[in-house]
Amino acid sequence: MRIGITGGIGAGKSYVSRLLTELYQVPIYDCDREAKRLMTDSPAIREQLTTLVGNEAYLPDGALNKPLLAEYVFADEKHVRQINAIVHPTVKADFLRWAGEQEQSGKIMVAVESAILVEAGLTPLLNKVLVVDAPKELRLQRALQRDASSREQIMQRMALQESSEAYLQHADFVIINDGRGLKEQIEEIIQSITHNYA
Repeated sequence: MRIGITGGIGAGKSYVSRLLTELYQVPIYDCDREAKRLMTDSPAIREQLTTLVGNEAYLPDGALNKPLLAEYVFADEKHVRQINAIVHPTVKADFLRWAGEQEQSGKIMVAVESAILVEAGLTPLLNKVLVVDAPKELRLQRALQRDASSREQIMQRMALQESSEAYLQHADFVIINDGRGLKEQIEEIIQSITHNYA
């Protein structure tokens, strides 16, 4: 059983993922973290990013030049698509490898967390999609507390993401993370999934 966890900035995807692991021992593949790892470790990504952005895409010590890449991404909306076209196929393949390993080790349920689950082409690989949502102002406040970014920067990142309505179109389950009954909502979803796939 493969579950996707998605939602916008500040919705609480990571918190829901953490609860799934703590309460139900569900292993989570964090797309954001793994994409960052692969952008450094994958020779294919390294070669393509260097071709796209230039040799300065990587620092002399081999680390990703994050400020340069961020500048490139925010300069033009099509740049985001170019970077994603390079990174997504490798992340997708890595998730499939990881999920296979988890399932071989006896895990009945695994999950992948990503803000761009649909855009990354991961939904066809999943049994269910769980969307975490919250009121926009609450999401903004959470992101401000969490990130060392200005309100303007976070609003800009939110504008680049799908709207809540677009996320909800792909949802099999929705969690409203506004501080009320979160564990109960998760328990209900887990029970529904395990009952239907028992």
